[in-house]
Amino acid sequence: MTAVAQRTSGRISAREVAVWDPLVRLIHWTLALTILLNATVIEDESTAHEWIGYVALGLVGLRVIWALVGPTHARFSSFPPSPARAARHLRAIFAKEHSVFLSHNPLGALMVYNIWLSVIALGVTGYMMTTLAFFGVEWVEEAHEVIFGWLVLSVALHVAGVALETRRSGVKLVRAMITGRKNIPEGSCMK
Repeated sequence: MTAVAQRTSGRISAREVAVWDPLVRLIHWTLALTILLNATVIEDESTAHEWIGYVALGLVGLRVIWALVGPTHARFSSFPPSPARAARHLRAIFAKEHSVFLSHNPLGALMVYNIWLSVIALGVTGYMMTTLAFFGVEWVEEAHEVIFGWLVLSVALHVAGVALETRRSGVKLVRAMITGRKNIPEGSCMK
């Protein structure tokens, strides 16, 4: 059951809702750190790059397990991948409807799956490059680079989406991913 507390801050009343548990938040920020490190700081062909990649892969694996057995908002059922729901959500954005999703909105859900699948594909191609069968094979290296480019673009779109949704809904999503609690503006339609 979702914990909802009524709080008043200044003149605006909001409902504070516990959404993201500590494990979801830890995985989210640690995965972001691994992507940032391998994208900007760590040398591509270094052992550190490989190990950070394996950590990222392990984080996604742990998050998938948690999506099966974790609390309500961490579960797959809270953010099913649905292009149809994403299209409806896009129409709602253009119609200036202001609903708030307790878990991910439908576009955010698709982005989550996209990022997870991209990290898995990077882990697989990265591992393949360390094996005798695929070491130095050009298509594997190119696939790894293309997938990484896609991941970087996806992360940029994710950050832009968070900024847009924060502005649109009035819910400070970065703060929610730090504290685990969403402050839902009074009068918002929750989904």
